[in-house]
Amino acid sequence: MPRPGAPPALAAPEEDELYEFDYFYHEPGAVPGTLRIDADALPPTIVLIDYCETKASRSTIHEPEECIPYLDSASVSWVDVKGLGSEETLQRLGRVFSLHPLVLEDVVNVPQRPKVEEYQNQILLIARMVTLKPSGEGFCSEQVSLILGPHYLLTVQEEPEYDAFDPVRERIRTNKGTIRTHQVDYLAYALLDSIIDGFFPVLEVYGEQLEALEDEVVMNPSRKTLEKIYQMRRELLSLRRAIWPQRDAINSLIRDENPLISAEVRVYLRDCYDHAIQVLDMVETYRELASSLMDVYLSSVGNKMNEIMKLLTVISTIFIPLTFIAGVYGMNFNPDASPLNMPELNWYWGYPVCWTLMLTLASSLVGFFWRRGWFENFSASKND
Repeated sequence: MPRPGAPPALAAPEEDELYEFDYFYHEPGAVPGTLRIDADALPPTIVLIDYCETKASRSTIHEPEECIPYLDSASVSWVDVKGLGSEETLQRLGRVFSLHPLVLEDVVNVPQRPKVEEYQNQILLIARMVTLKPSGEGFCSEQVSLILGPHYLLTVQEEPEYDAFDPVRERIRTNKGTIRTHQVDYLAYALLDSIIDGFFPVLEVYGEQLEALEDEVVMNPSRKTLEKIYQMRRELLSLRRAIWPQRDAINSLIRDENPLISAEVRVYLRDCYDHAIQVLDMVETYRELASSLMDVYLSSVGNKMNEIMKLLTVISTIFIPLTFIAGVYGMNFNPDASPLNMPELNWYWGYPVCWTLMLTLASSLVGFFWRRGWFENFSASKND
């Protein structure tokens, strides 16, 4: 219940426009490694992409145990899991890839904070991937987990509908670039780079929306404009929470030496880190713009109120003396009773003189305000 005297709350955004702010946490006393499966989550689908410099193949995996021959193969094996709706399948994947219970917990219990964890012969990377909604309004955010092994890369995604990995799949299929000449650590870099680059189209849309909001705030601010600014600030905060720890995770991959990541790939990761810094700078800039729009909105509303009050003041100032004159000659004093009782009522030109006096007085006031520039402000506001 709102406290007495509190300003009215803004309209709540629609359910599909809410963005996750809180990370997953266990109930106090829960056993480490406990998995939480969302009842609405779709069952996982597993796709294997296996390639080397001369060939590449793609197949659908029906049983997790089918991945065992690819764990130690000479080729690069990318096992892509989409969906978190089956605990049994995920547990079997954990046994096939020898995942630590805490790794499986971080992968399944979403959302987790983006981070890097090193385990025996494995590196776990938790990242946030954002993609534009098909409608073009807002974005989808999901957790992507990358488990890097000696010859394989296991990726686990929350949602099967959207991801930013299609360009990487196409490069593998068509042997475009040098991806098939590198080892699995380069594949991990390529996917991470696609995740970071996926922020730029989203931020481009938000930049265009901010420009439109700037015009709306200056030209025609309304309560709906205030709600748009509030929603914009909230979504940009969600983007910041996604990219900020991701930047630190990439930095740890560069800084901390690990035999699973070669020196050559660390050079590429530095470029990925630079892209993350660019994204973070854009997000911070847009957040500052969104915050300044709130000040501009309040200033615009205040200016409109000042113009209204100025117009009312001009009208009142013109009509107050006219009302005084009309009120004086509206008094019912009998001039026959005394020569001092409103002798003007018996004048032959009394009525025209009264009108002439009022029009002269009104014209004088209008001319005075015109010379002061008040009417010029009104015309400028109307043209804007």
